[in-house]
Amino acid sequence: MQENNYKFGTKAIHAGVEPDSATGAIMTPIYQTSTYVQEKVGQHKGYAYSRTANPTRNALENALAELENAKYGACFGSGIAAIDAVLKMLNPGDEVITTDDLYGGSYRLFTTVFAKYGIKFHFIKMDDLSILKQTMNENTKLIWIETPSNPMMNIIDIKGVAELIKNKKIILGVDNTFATPYLQNPIDLGADLVMHSATKYLGGHSDVVMGAVVTDNKQIADEIYRIQNSSGAIAGPMDCFLVLRGLKTLHLRMQRHCENGENLAYFLKDHPKVDKVYWPGFKDHPNHEIATEQMRNFGGMISFSLKSDKAEDAFSVMEKFKIFALAESLGGVESLTCHPATMTHAALPAKDRQATGIVDSLIRLSVGVEDAEDLINDLKQALA
Repeated sequence: MQENNYKFGTKAIHAGVEPDSATGAIMTPIYQTSTYVQEKVGQHKGYAYSRTANPTRNALENALAELENAKYGACFGSGIAAIDAVLKMLNPGDEVITTDDLYGGSYRLFTTVFAKYGIKFHFIKMDDLSILKQTMNENTKLIWIETPSNPMMNIIDIKGVAELIKNKKIILGVDNTFATPYLQNPIDLGADLVMHSATKYLGGHSDVVMGAVVTDNKQIADEIYRIQNSSGAIAGPMDCFLVLRGLKTLHLRMQRHCENGENLAYFLKDHPKVDKVYWPGFKDHPNHEIATEQMRNFGGMISFSLKSDKAEDAFSVMEKFKIFALAESLGGVESLTCHPATMTHAALPAKDRQATGIVDSLIRLSVGVEDAEDLINDLKQALA
């Protein structure tokens, strides 16, 4: 389906997929094959080996590209593998600017894998464009954004960054995992590429690990495809099938995630044991105005800190939850909670965590699609 005039819900169900030409099956088949019979040497039906291309994977890649209003998509074995492919476009001596509360897995990849190959990383407070402008130099080749950021929900002005680097040979990449294409389309705002951990909201059911890169730039796409094929960190056909299935309800799930997220954010803000609540929908949230401009709603991710600054008190709350499950990851239909300082962001040095607000009592919630009243009651009893 190539029709940009369709609304998001229609695109979510139909993008990238067609009835199977052999059988008429309405669902894309799982092409569980490693290789393909060729008619003669060098002549085949578009597929030779499944590391290079697979019909199930291609359907998902096309679907994700359409949902992000772009032309090209590439799927990988995880979100980190997708970021790894982006960084492999760089050369020794290049510099990357990113946010100071970056997801811990991305931070670990940057500092322990790519830094030793001569790539320099700057971790800055990126919701202030003046700091970004001061940090940029002739070696800057990639600006990597998370917005909303993980876990502090900082909002970064995608269009503002794009305008700042206009006519410069700098790639602007956006991790759109928290927002999804339902809430935000970075390429429409000037980004060169978008990354998703499809493990999260796109799959939506906590049953798959996958990443994706989407771009409207053919030069970038050709390089990403070359790296995908050369490095081989591909997504398997079964996983691609599961994410294709997940996309069909993305708009329905995200609507409920947003509704529940808003209800819980306001409940937490009024709770006597809660110190700060981080959710972009609050009018006093930093860069709230930018969030309202570049997002259609505010999502289902919330972080909050307790008035006590002890990690043990945060542990006590999380261990009392009956509906919220203590687990890594996010974006599934079920509600999850985690402790960023010891889980998702343990790779960050303690002083850096503290400086960005990732205090020991900070709790992150991935608000699911259960009944909001039950989730609020679960928070009540855990905080009591």
